[in-house]
Amino acid sequence: MTIREFKMPDVGEGLTEAEILKWYVQPGDTVTDGQVVCEVETAKAAVELPIPFDGVVHALLFEEGTTVDVGQVIISVQTGDAGAGAPVQTAAAPVAEAAAAAAPAEEPVAEARQPVLVGYGVSTASTKRRPRKATAATAAQNGTAAPAAPAAPAAPVLPAVPAQPTGERPLAKPPVRKLAKDLGIDLASVVPTGDGGVVTREDVHAAAAAAIAPQAVPAVAAPVAAQAQAQAPVAEAAVTETSGRETRIPVKGVRKVTAQAMVGSAFTAPHVTEFITLDVTRTMKLVQELKDDPDLAGLRINPLLLIAKAVLVAIRRNPDVNASWDEAAQEIVLKHYVNLGIAAATPRGLIVPNIKDAHAKTLGELSESLSSLVATARDGKTSPADMQNGTITITNVGVFGVDTGTPILNPGESAILAVGAIKLQPWVHKGKVKPRQVTTLALSFDHRLIDGELGSKFLADIAAVLEHPRRLITWS
Repeated sequence: MTIREFKMPDVGEGLTEAEILKWYVQPGDTVTDGQVVCEVETAKAAVELPIPFDGVVHALLFEEGTTVDVGQVIISVQTGDAGAGAPVQTAAAPVAEAAAAAAPAEEPVAEARQPVLVGYGVSTASTKRRPRKATAATAAQNGTAAPAAPAAPAAPVLPAVPAQPTGERPLAKPPVRKLAKDLGIDLASVVPTGDGGVVTREDVHAAAAAAIAPQAVPAVAAPVAAQAQAQAPVAEAAVTETSGRETRIPVKGVRKVTAQAMVGSAFTAPHVTEFITLDVTRTMKLVQELKDDPDLAGLRINPLLLIAKAVLVAIRRNPDVNASWDEAAQEIVLKHYVNLGIAAATPRGLIVPNIKDAHAKTLGELSESLSSLVATARDGKTSPADMQNGTITITNVGVFGVDTGTPILNPGESAILAVGAIKLQPWVHKGKVKPRQVTTLALSFDHRLIDGELGSKFLADIAAVLEHPRRLITWS
């Protein structure tokens, strides 16, 4: 019998860690090649991981809720292979099968039925990473039982020792450096316990704990801490702390990157937001007529469908709005295709999947794409490819009864349209005040790409189509 190891793969380009959300197997369970053994969440995605070989689960090396570096062994399996018992690392192949193979970037996910189409996008940027050494327990390699690591709020506090030699840059991996920066810890003052003098995540947590409460926890000798670290992985569980009148919830995964993307977008692209209030009574009547049309039987017809079509018609009339800003090249990139983003609220955060080549779709095809997009997001199956290369986004805050808002751009896109609630309101129609279906649209755009005139024409054209939907034909 051979003990084979399955390491945390890179489930998205440049990602360096993932949180184990749920184990689907336990020690002693039989597993087969391709069987999903756990679900993990990174800063960009929630993905199910399949095991790449047959056997019996020997040990789970991390508990649910633990954040694990890419490359660390997370599960060991007894197999009947006759070959040497060298650890087997799997990454791209099984993950590609689980995460739709096409584009290894973002896959934010939805879990349950939520009002769809609110919010802001996640970052489409990716970072490069260096290969990481696995630091999992060696017990599985030796064929001995290895209990799952218990969750711990912080690593043991190390004693204060002299800082590292002046002038030498502390050795640490990028995520550890970022963690130190976020916690306000000077890496030069941290005692490294990793191989070759590398500062680990646990070292940074220990330094932070010592800085916050140096008197609260007795110091542990450095050799003892290092030995404990070598014996078992340190669980870094996300614990929600409730004390008195406050509750602290760790910000991680999709929500963390969404927050970073909002800040980055708000302070990178100069936002301008314009508003228009309009009578959409004719559009609402057309929605009902299309629902009753036997040629469209089986398709989901709703106001969002015609709003999306109106946006596409307005882009055709104002093609310069469909662009992106290339900071490195200092160029404006005009897009001759429209990947229409639909902002969706999910339990794990706000995501923006997009309909590829929406400009080329018929009304029926656009309806099918919208329905598929919403259903996929609701089921938590949005693929990384669905999140990439969006050009313009629609967010429907009206589903919450909100009149309008000032949405933040999905990073890399030129504009985002917020659609408010459609309500009966008094409106002057043909010289008389009558109850009409009225809504307010808000368009935020990147002022580097779209000036006030172009943005105003684009928004006015969207409104004109919705006020007189026959323009869907005459302007196409």
